[in-house]
Amino acid sequence: MNIQQAVKMAWKSIWGKKGRSALTILGIFIGIAAVMTIVSVMEGMKQKTMEQFEAMGSNRITVSIYSWMYDEDGNDISKDYFPDLYDYCNGMKEYVMGITPTGYCNATVSYGTKSTANMQYSWDEMGNPVGDIPPSLYYGSDQYAACNNLTIAKGRDLAQLDIEKYNQVCVMGAQAAKIFFGSANPVNQTVQVNGQNFLVVGVYASRLSEESAGASTLDNFIVFPYTARRVLGGEKPTEFLVKARSSEDMTEAISRLSGFLRGLVDQNTGGYNVYSESQWQQSNEYLTMIGMVLAGIAAISLLVGGIGIMNIMLVTVTERTREIGIRRAIGAQRGSIVAQFLIEAAMLCGIGGIVGIAFGTLGSMALSTLMFQMTIYPSPAVTIGSFSLSVVLGVIFGSYPAVKASKLQPVEALRAE
Repeated sequence: MNIQQAVKMAWKSIWGKKGRSALTILGIFIGIAAVMTIVSVMEGMKQKTMEQFEAMGSNRITVSIYSWMYDEDGNDISKDYFPDLYDYCNGMKEYVMGITPTGYCNATVSYGTKSTANMQYSWDEMGNPVGDIPPSLYYGSDQYAACNNLTIAKGRDLAQLDIEKYNQVCVMGAQAAKIFFGSANPVNQTVQVNGQNFLVVGVYASRLSEESAGASTLDNFIVFPYTARRVLGGEKPTEFLVKARSSEDMTEAISRLSGFLRGLVDQNTGGYNVYSESQWQQSNEYLTMIGMVLAGIAAISLLVGGIGIMNIMLVTVTERTREIGIRRAIGAQRGSIVAQFLIEAAMLCGIGGIVGIAFGTLGSMALSTLMFQMTIYPSPAVTIGSFSLSVVLGVIFGSYPAVKASKLQPVEALRAE
């Protein structure tokens, strides 16, 4: 028997038992659809995560200085290292674009009827913000924008003079400006911060498109001169962000910063760390691990579907015992019997794979649109891999019934009713 005849016989057998065949491939197509949807959605999450990290900029170096010098009230009494770091980084402009503290400001911002005291962190089930999310408040230097890949859309940026003169000014992210001022221009407006007047001198441009998922949180922040902690409170900065000019300059910048801090920080009272940021790598690894776990869980249905294929093929062998006996009696080789049943099992799983790919594609498109406001299609590699997996499952789980059929003795098979 040639392959074409085997395929025709397999299709005739499948089509002759349409209801049974449909139930048999159910487990396969559900498994394939689930795995494809999960893999595609996780890829979408990776894309969005990378988009946000790229929006914040690359080539960033984190400098952390810690101390164990505290007074009786538990306050850090070590020196403020930022002025020295600032001057040093400005002295190696061939490697460094800027430096800024990364400390948070714990304060209440108010303008008119809007107040962060009345805002809540709440999201719907799709991860979209509900109502006004309170902006993150940061202390920064005049180089905060350079370190965080920001550009001014309105007004001006923080200036070194604001730092030196303890000016009570701030610059808002695009989303924070929208929350407090709507469509009005925030520049030269005054907001209340812990009861103190602060002048809005500028607004940063959005780092993501307004339609992009994450834009409402990534651009929802307000930056104050780090010297504003004199009136707003807070500890002296101990975490700093340095922006290298390129990935090639990062190694030299890290080496020089480490050498400088070795002489600046008293090792008897504290220490320091200098390292390149790798959150995107950690996030990618984390998402990959979650995707593998979820795909593994979804793949259990493939195992169940494979067992169903084996079961139905055993039933088919039993139903066609006389047919097998006749073929063996007229000289059919065991290999042709095995090939016939393997082709039938592979076709069952292949049909399930095709249906699963169709539903998986629809599921990927629907979920990505709802979750990320973008349409994600399964990659060709995932599609081809899914179909190949379904066919391989058919061959694997169809092997035992096929071998069992080929071992039937012609005389015994012909006696079967």
